[in-house]
Amino acid sequence: MSQIPDIPGVLSREEIVASAEHLASLQTASGMIPWYPDGHCDPWNHVESAMALDVAGFHVEAEHAYEWLADIQLPDGSWHNYYVSDGDRDDAIEEPKLDTNVCAYIATGLWHHWRCTGDRSFVDNLWPTVERALDFVLSLRRDDGLVLWAVEADGSRTWDYALLTGSSSIQHALRCGAATGLATGSPRPDWVEAADVMCTMIAHEPLAFQPKSRWAMDWYYPVLTGAIAGDQAKARLADGWPTFAMEGLGIRCVYDEPWVTASETAEASLAYAAIGDVATATDLLAWIRPHRLESGAYFTGIVHPERIVFPVDEHTSYTAAAVILAADAITGASAASDLFVAPSRRTLDV
Repeated sequence: MSQIPDIPGVLSREEIVASAEHLASLQTASGMIPWYPDGHCDPWNHVESAMALDVAGFHVEAEHAYEWLADIQLPDGSWHNYYVSDGDRDDAIEEPKLDTNVCAYIATGLWHHWRCTGDRSFVDNLWPTVERALDFVLSLRRDDGLVLWAVEADGSRTWDYALLTGSSSIQHALRCGAATGLATGSPRPDWVEAADVMCTMIAHEPLAFQPKSRWAMDWYYPVLTGAIAGDQAKARLADGWPTFAMEGLGIRCVYDEPWVTASETAEASLAYAAIGDVATATDLLAWIRPHRLESGAYFTGIVHPERIVFPVDEHTSYTAAAVILAADAITGASAASDLFVAPSRRTLDV
């Protein structure tokens, strides 16, 4: 049976549960998990919250979250970028754009859920949702194998570029989807082949992506998702550390502002766990203790040295979720704790 993460002196088991309870308190009757009370919801961060709920043992709530996505999936396999609660409906569209990374992430979530619960029947029910989603994503590949960042709701291709962070996450989702398919008797080797092409581009063709080097995510995400590994991954993290890390405080969201965001810090912690540097991964979680609220929520960001909370009083679901997932990767507590660490790459090679 999976255990709940516990990092003595950094984040206790009870605090993990409190953060999960906070996430569950945000969930609407439909299963949607917004960023904050009465806020909007995007399917990517919604899935991240569902994964965190599973780590803490809130499996019923996690399944409810995935069922909401299945219920509102568009016929082509996609989801809109942002939804809001509107009376009795939680599928009101705030932003209709179709973001490929947002659409792919349910595959990562479902594989994580199965690893946490072993619930084959739930996976079987959600498999068609995942298959439609990933096939939609791959329908938007360019000639070089990378996937367009997004398309308009009517399918028109306003944007012709791919993003490094998004592509890193998509290739990982494809591998998770393929692992789920293989285990359920529905192999999709074409998804692994597509992921391999993306990894080659990520490792060797940096100019193939829209420049976004201002953001920390482009620094650590190829490592977090296993798109690059080994010595190349270690070198990448070492190279970006002086630019994005504020010693003792956390990771800047963007390199030109002293704005530490707890979600980026937790995700960087996951990246360091992926290369086996558990000490740095643990330090990063310790550094963002000032973001934590008594409720288990986390302030999105703090600007230093003034220590101004920014956005004002904002505490986001995805931030608490990222902290829980990082703690799990560090401790190896849940059955899915290795999803983002280097050895798990072998479990995804199908």
